[in-house]
Amino acid sequence: MIAIFYLALQILKLYSYVVIANVVISWLVAFNVINTSNRFVYLILDFTYKMTEPILIRIRRFLPNLGAFDISPIVLLLLIWFVEMCMKLYIAPLIF
Repeated sequence: MIAIFYLALQILKLYSYVVIANVVISWLVAFNVINTSNRFVYLILDFTYKMTEPILIRIRRFLPNLGAFDISPIVLLLLIWFVEMCMKLYIAPLIF
């Protein structure tokens, strides 16, 4: 049971890194720092997009339209960190 708990925490942590990578790479593409015609850059951007976009779409439904600002990754990161803290505070004492 402890292994499953730590595995879930690590998956949440890795997913938060994917969300951050998606934001950073999308900014770099938007400001023409990196080019999506590079196959490696395109693969990374496509991977992070496919991993994060299904959840970000659901979050965007509830957020107001702020024009050019997209705060859905921030909300997703806050939700991930909230779930991690709840797991550490409420589930960990039951396991240990």
